[in-house]
Amino acid sequence: MFVFLQTSRAYFQHYTFENWKGSRAKNYTTIFYQERGYVEEAGPAYILKGIGEYPVTTYASGGINMIPMYPYYSQETKCQQVPITFPPQHQEQQPGLEYKMNPLPIFDNPDYKGSGELAGKVAIITGGDSGIGRAVAIGFAKEGADVAIAFLYEREDASVTKQMVEQLGRRCLLIEGDLRRPEFSSEVVRKTLECYGKVHIVVLNQGVQFPQDNILNISDEQLEDTYRTNIFPHFYMTKAALPYLKPGSTIISTASVTAYAGAPLLIDYSSTKGAIVSFTRSLALQLVNRGIRVNAVAPGPIWTPLIVSSYSAEYVKTFGLETPMRRAGQPFELAPAYIYLASEDSSFVTGQVLHVNGGIMTET
Repeated sequence: MFVFLQTSRAYFQHYTFENWKGSRAKNYTTIFYQERGYVEEAGPAYILKGIGEYPVTTYASGGINMIPMYPYYSQETKCQQVPITFPPQHQEQQPGLEYKMNPLPIFDNPDYKGSGELAGKVAIITGGDSGIGRAVAIGFAKEGADVAIAFLYEREDASVTKQMVEQLGRRCLLIEGDLRRPEFSSEVVRKTLECYGKVHIVVLNQGVQFPQDNILNISDEQLEDTYRTNIFPHFYMTKAALPYLKPGSTIISTASVTAYAGAPLLIDYSSTKGAIVSFTRSLALQLVNRGIRVNAVAPGPIWTPLIVSSYSAEYVKTFGLETPMRRAGQPFELAPAYIYLASEDSSFVTGQVLHVNGGIMTET
């Protein structure tokens, strides 16, 4: 059967002869096949004789231009064993609580020994109470840095991070508040300076995500909340900290593989991460003459509280299988990338994004 289909609200509608008679589709594609003996008229539709032994189907977009293609030859059902990467679980409030996760994220590599890469430095880390932020705080402390952690409401998680940093012989300042408010960034910088007297590193790591399978389901409130959380504080915190950053200082953002590969469930989130990449590149060019380097890390799927507080329990069961390594990353696997970008080892690196994603290929 020579069938014409028109896309309408994600459904295909059949096109009969009367539907498209006299259209450009008939005048072009039908004549093309008739001249070559591949098609013959059969009442309201057309029958393709096929090319060789194979039938040919054409599809019309809006009844205008048609694309000839071979249909599926057949179908078969396969039974496949799928690994369960994590126990199904879900938390209702974002960005989530680490101490409630099962299993707990691995935030420290006990075999990693610091070598004083950040000795005497002070770092502000947004979202440093848990997940990637906690791993970065511990990694920085191992390298000799004191840290100030800005967090939203996760007091128990923040207390654990503070305890871990202090056990490593470094200081940890906890600052609770909402980074969506511009004045809170100024408060974070002010309290950091009051405590330590200086700041050298700013890690912008806060984020939320609200999966939606249809862009029509992204409310104005969700869109604004995602942008106010994920990208606006990059401007607020940078503007608050910049007057106190000296040559050799660094700004490091947490981007995402979704900025490069896309994510159909995370259109608003992915677009904020793309904005972070552009923010990183543009700010790096603006500050390079001041000796301040600006870079980012783009994680792939990482086992953090954000995952269990945004995805369904069913989704969590196979989280991470989409990577070539067939697993999710753990927060401690990100920390060395941030340490590298914060240290003098990356003195010739600015405006760049490091990809730590389990083997997902990206174009930067």
